[in-house]
Amino acid sequence: MSGLCSNTRMNRSPPTLSRIPTEIANSEQIGLSHAPTFSPLYQQIKALITQSLEAGEWKPGAPIPSEVELAARYQVSQGTVRKAISVLAAENLLVRRQGKGTFVATHSEARAQFRFLRLLSEEGAPAGYTSHLLECRRLRAPAEIAQPLELKPNEPVILIKRTLQFGELIAVFDEIWLPGSLFRGLTPERLAAYHGPLYGLFETEFGTRMIRASEKIRALAADAAVAAALGVAPGHPLLSVERVSYTYGDRPVEVRRGWYVTDTFYYQNDLS
Repeated sequence: MSGLCSNTRMNRSPPTLSRIPTEIANSEQIGLSHAPTFSPLYQQIKALITQSLEAGEWKPGAPIPSEVELAARYQVSQGTVRKAISVLAAENLLVRRQGKGTFVATHSEARAQFRFLRLLSEEGAPAGYTSHLLECRRLRAPAEIAQPLELKPNEPVILIKRTLQFGELIAVFDEIWLPGSLFRGLTPERLAAYHGPLYGLFETEFGTRMIRASEKIRALAADAAVAAALGVAPGHPLLSVERVSYTYGDRPVEVRRGWYVTDTFYYQNDLS
């Protein structure tokens, strides 16, 4: 598990609109070969901005060009750009800051740290926690992990096991599976030396940003191994959360199995 991450990104300037007599352009006019022919123009501009985000043209936490600059770049109205940015902000890819501009969202921001950690105290407030690394090793992907990660069986993966402690209570036991090809150089030493949110590490050091996640949640009784990690008795009622996280292009890059002690916490999910 030695060596540095070898992710390579191509810095390409996205295509611009050559001629748009009206604000109805098909995908071929702006270089989106696989987009629906008659998708709304703001959706096409959103796709172009997303391509630039994925290519790393604008880094996490950095400002993107102004709406005026983007309108000139893509040869559309400022209103079209504004609508595209609004959608990207709603999807947590961009962040608007009053009087400062629009920035690429980052997992390193304090407000973003609880976007994927939905465990709240009984008072309804996010609680600070301490992460304890139990294990980090490279192995061959079992079939049940390879399938959601869209890997071939036995391709290399990295397994991380950790607990999250809230005050005196260990409330979460995580089992995290990552594609080995994307996280070369991720070692126990590197994890132990990092003190921010795990997704922040993936973003800043391995160029992999978690965009969205799909979860399955159910109640179960703790087996012996999970009970030992959480410091509860076997059979203790737990909340099980199985998550697949995706980066740009809806590409799966993480499988996470979490076991939650909810005696004094609850799991909140906002629907919209």
